[in-house]
Amino acid sequence: MGLNDPGREDQAVTDQDTLLAEPPMYRVLLMNDDYTPMDFVVEILMRVFNKSVESATQIMMSVHNQGSGVCGVYTYEIAETKTGTVHRLAEENGYPLRSTMEKE
Repeated sequence: MGLNDPGREDQAVTDQDTLLAEPPMYRVLLMNDDYTPMDFVVEILMRVFNKSVESATQIMMSVHNQGSGVCGVYTYEIAETKTGTVHRLAEENGYPLRSTMEKE
């Protein structure tokens, strides 16, 4: 078959599509506890997740009332880094605040 073989062209496009696939995304959630102050949760949301005061307060209330709240959706590496940052800052401040990440 020659260079103009349509089957060959389709294969090249498929290979290129595979290479350009979007990375999987992960939700980062904060989990409620009975000890971490609400203002510290708002501060974390603003510092780590770049939320406005209003957005951070809404998420904090979701954490408080529903047991968890979504902080954002990120690629694996960014979600992992943000989760680790939350844990480090909480520990440095003596709070048990936890965050988790789950695949979207």
